[in-house]
Amino acid sequence: MTQHIIDEVFDTIEARKNAHKDTSYVASLFAKGTNKIAEKVSEETTEVIIEAVQGNKENLAQESADLLFHLMVLWSDAGLKPEDIFDVLKQRQGISGIEEKKLRQ
Repeated sequence: MTQHIIDEVFDTIEARKNAHKDTSYVASLFAKGTNKIAEKVSEETTEVIIEAVQGNKENLAQESADLLFHLMVLWSDAGLKPEDIFDVLKQRQGISGIEEKKLRQ
């Protein structure tokens, strides 16, 4: 279920990225370029942190959804697909986070 909804949202992002920027929020982000998309990811990250620190689960869920959405827009802008990220996660599965970080160095 989880991967399914991510794929559905990502497909919607892909379908709308070339729409008219006045009628599609996604298209308006792509029209503004990578820097603006990354800025939105940063903004949503800050909002997630604030809600987590304040302990508001409902708002944390809402802001997390916004963050994930904007992150998927950034993936699309970079030519990545959700499966690219899932593949990395799968490769890391079963490896200690400490060990995984050592392997990257």
